[in-house]
Amino acid sequence: MVNPDTIRTALGIVGNVTSFALFLSPASMIWRIFKNKSVEEFKFHPIVAGIMNCIMWVFYSMPFVHPHSILVTTINSIGLLMYIGFNLVFLRYADGKTRKSMGLYYLAELVFLAALACVTLLVFHNVTARSNFVGIFCDIFSIILYGSPLTVMYKVIKTKSVEYMPLSLSLAGLANGVVWSAYALIRFDIYILLGNGIGAILAIMQVILYACYYSTTPKKEKDAPKKGQVQMTGAEV
Repeated sequence: MVNPDTIRTALGIVGNVTSFALFLSPASMIWRIFKNKSVEEFKFHPIVAGIMNCIMWVFYSMPFVHPHSILVTTINSIGLLMYIGFNLVFLRYADGKTRKSMGLYYLAELVFLAALACVTLLVFHNVTARSNFVGIFCDIFSIILYGSPLTVMYKVIKTKSVEYMPLSLSLAGLANGVVWSAYALIRFDIYILLGNGIGAILAIMQVILYACYYSTTPKKEKDAPKKGQVQMTGAEV
């Protein structure tokens, strides 16, 4: 019979892969922003939420908060670096109003993290109490990250277009939520299970929304014809 710890470790490794895919999923959006030198109508909430989520899970997985969580530490440290890069590109091409909004989010996150670290280290004096306290906030920010693509939901419904709702982010969130939920069930961890279980449900909602409005999304126009060709109009097939 396979040792449950072996299965849990295997799921943790797979979870690192799915988490990497989740963290990488905004890359297509960021590349489009970089290429077009404009954030267009993309929302910054997923990448701002990504930074906070990764910081929280790195803090949660520290030995003085929740020992034996090296797989959680490694992937979220990588994710943090990736999201910092995404945020820098987004800031570079955002307008002044959007930059100001992002700056306020960063300030609020910084103040919150400082307060959380102080309370965790000064008020709670064992890893069980610290894990329980920090785990609650990890779940909150995980759910925010998983649900962040839904910030564009009103626009999707109003315009009947999913152009600014990346499917890759929703699919990666679904896979990640399922794998880490299974990981948490083997050696029961309520905080990893709760955040990722709800996250998987939110990702399913996003995929359903995408499927409902994909067919009504206007297709991009064809590239301009080369010199000497007759110009045609219409949508790509």
